[in-house]
Amino acid sequence: MIEDIYTIAILVLLPLTAGMLVAQVNPYHALVIRGILGAVAALVYALFGAADVALTEALVGTMLSITLYAVAVRSSMSMRLGVVETENSPASAYESFLASLRGHLRDNYLRLEVVPFPQVSALQAALANKEIHATFTCSEVLLSNDPAKLADSSGCLQVRVRRLYEILLGSLSHDTVDLRFTNVEDIDLPKRN
Repeated sequence: MIEDIYTIAILVLLPLTAGMLVAQVNPYHALVIRGILGAVAALVYALFGAADVALTEALVGTMLSITLYAVAVRSSMSMRLGVVETENSPASAYESFLASLRGHLRDNYLRLEVVPFPQVSALQAALANKEIHATFTCSEVLLSNDPAKLADSSGCLQVRVRRLYEILLGSLSHDTVDLRFTNVEDIDLPKRN
């Protein structure tokens, strides 16, 4: 009688955990819930006498799949932003914008990876070759060392990924940045001989 109550309680955990997994928005929390789901499934198999299936579920269904999912989530949940770094560009010109951008991306469980380039042509080539997801270029006012002009300045953010553009369109202040969606097929690159 007591064993039946425990079995029913464990069996109820399986669809409950699966429902929590499907409803989860945060991908990192979903990884944890997926691990719990695999452990509960392995326990159910063990309760019904299928020790070999329980062991397989614990090893492959839980440990291996969680590891692969973690690698996939970690590598796909980042935005690579290309910037031009020159000797006369102050770091503070980028830092306030980057801090704001990191906050907006964090709300959508994304990370920001800044990739420096020596010149604008290399930056545009990287965008066209899909090495980066977006570019940020400062206006000439940002490149000056005058702090009074820096407060009123803006930059240009070009995004080649439609979903990133939609996320940033709703969250970024359009007073400080000119947000543009760029189709990479439309970028004209200089011909190499």
